[in-house]
Amino acid sequence: MINRSYIIAGFVAVAASLWVLSGQWAEQDSAAQATNAADTPSKQQARAVRVVTIAARPWQRRVVIRGQTAASRMVEVRAETAGLIDAVPVKEGTVIKAGDVIARIAPAERTASLAEASALLRQRQVELRAAEALAKKGFRSDTQLAEAKAQFDAARARIVQIETDIARTTITAPFDGILESRHVELGDYLKVGDKVAKLVDLNPVLVVGDVSEREIQGLKKDMVARATLVDGARVEGTIRFIGSVADPVTRTFRIEVAVLNPETRIRDGLTSQMEIPIETRPAHFLTPALLTLDPAGRIGVKGLDRDDQVVFYPVRILADGIGGIWVDGLPQSLRIISVGQEFVRAGQKVEPVADTGGPSS
Repeated sequence: MINRSYIIAGFVAVAASLWVLSGQWAEQDSAAQATNAADTPSKQQARAVRVVTIAARPWQRRVVIRGQTAASRMVEVRAETAGLIDAVPVKEGTVIKAGDVIARIAPAERTASLAEASALLRQRQVELRAAEALAKKGFRSDTQLAEAKAQFDAARARIVQIETDIARTTITAPFDGILESRHVELGDYLKVGDKVAKLVDLNPVLVVGDVSEREIQGLKKDMVARATLVDGARVEGTIRFIGSVADPVTRTFRIEVAVLNPETRIRDGLTSQMEIPIETRPAHFLTPALLTLDPAGRIGVKGLDRDDQVVFYPVRILADGIGGIWVDGLPQSLRIISVGQEFVRAGQKVEPVADTGGPSS
């Protein structure tokens, strides 16, 4: 027969084991309840976020080109005859008109040569008349008459040649412009082809730059363009030239915008930035602080639907602006989360609070 003390000891051991196990079960139940409570979102109160209503506005797409100003015409005036300079009536930097005298070469022996040629022409004219009279009476052959005519024509051509050479001694401006530089002084001797002066035409003045091959298709001649100069001045003109052949190195095309410059205040070689409007379309203007990323890495903004649920809207950045950026891909009008967008997720219901001082479009 089993000793009674053994039985009692067995019951005590079983009871102790059950007591220990009951404590572990209680801890597991408490941990499970705590986990379930953490995993289950609170249904008592939705998270509050600040929202602002934005609407689309007209946005003008522009082609922006960096370039510089340039004279519409620039020539080196050169001597067409040789001789000594005896007059330089125009100073450098002077605004001159077409036909104004830049420099004058001394006529020297040209005047005497003209007098001699004129006398010879009169002689040849008398000889020709006599030959014609004799030819009518049969005392001169056709060959002799033709020779007399040739001598007369040669004498007349010689006079034209000398008169042209005398006219070239007066060097004039070929067009209205500014005498940028003068290469001669009194007493200088010029040969044919020597430089006399540089003349530039700054009205109109050109704003030139290079357009990428992606943007060239949207440009046309006579389109309006605006330019900001290095000193902050803003001017407006029209496209007068678009290159047809790309630069083999940069793959860009030359473009020229003509700007009226009647007072020649805009100089050649100033750094400038051109803006050429291409099209107008609706877009939204936002501060960059409103942008966020979705789990897929897409850039966009978080807004609310009619039921105050969070919606992620992917956007495409169109251009930078003063104080913000232009984007498209959004509805015409929507409520956007201005504060708290990083603490909510798409599909979550929130409590919207009007943000009267937040960023807006």
